[in-house]
This record gives sequence, C-alpha cells and structure tokens, in this order.
Amino acid sequence: MSDFTRDKAHWLFRLSPDEWIAAALGELARAEKAWAGGDARGGVVGLKRAAGMGLNAALIVEPDETWGRTYVEHVEALSRDARVPEAVRAACQVVLDARPPGGDVVNLRTPRAHEHVVEAARNVVAHAWAVVRSHEGVDQATGDGTLDHATDETDEKNRD
Repeated sequence: MSDFTRDKAHWLFRLSPDEWIAAALGELARAEKAWAGGDARGGVVGLKRAAGMGLNAALIVEPDETWGRTYVEHVEALSRDARVPEAVRAACQVVLDARPPGGDVVNLRTPRAHEHVVEAARNVVAHAWAVVRSHEGVDQATGDGTLDHATDETDEKNRD
C-alpha cells in the first residue's frame, strides 16, 4: 500500500484506501441515522453506498476488473466471489437484497427492523478494511514486502 498515488481525476484513486474506509464509515453512520429517522429509502441507498465505498479501498490494493466501477457492482461481484469467506458473500447479499418501500404500500417496521442490514454493511466494510491492512508494507508494484514495524521508542520498549 506504500505506493499509492492520488489522482483527483480518477474515480478510484481520488481517495487513498484509508480515506475510502473513512468515507464508508461516514456514509454508514448517515445511512443508519436516516433509517432510524424513518427514511428507509435513504438508509438502504446509504448502506449500499457505504459497502461499495469500503470495497473501493480493497480494490486499490487488490485490483480486480470483474468488480466493475459502481458501488453496487462491487458488492454484487463480491457476493459471488468464491475467494472471500462465505460470511462476507452473505453480508453482501443482505445489502443487495435490502429494498426501500415502494409505491403506495405502507410498511410497518419496528425501530430495529433494519439492524441486520446495517450489520451486514458493517461486515462488508470490515472485510475491506482487513484486505487493506493485509497489504500494509507491501510494495504494490512488485508485491514484495513485509508488514511495517514501528520504530519509535515506545514500540522498541514493547518488543523486549
């Protein structure tokens, strides 16, 4: 991850992996607040955006053209990707299956009815974070490297 180069004009590289994770967490918080406030449509859309934003971070460190370009395309691709744990694929499917109320139908919900979808989106973002962290200290050009080790005095003392 040490070779990240920002490109403000590029859809993916306008933010660093850590910035994409932070953006995803912010979107997740806004989506949860929207849903809790009765805006199910805003909640659903926000959760899908949050999951996709998190996956943008993973896409920077593990490029994969099959993930597409949009947030939802990323989540759809990961829901079918046998390389990731089943729990992550299932979380992606929960996020994808979430639907806002449609038409003139009034949906009666309990305040906690959406929590499983929020938790699924959190799990997708957590997976993305873990992917990014697994690449710390790896030279993206060569794929070589080891995890960075801190060198300040505090960490030196903790190593003894």
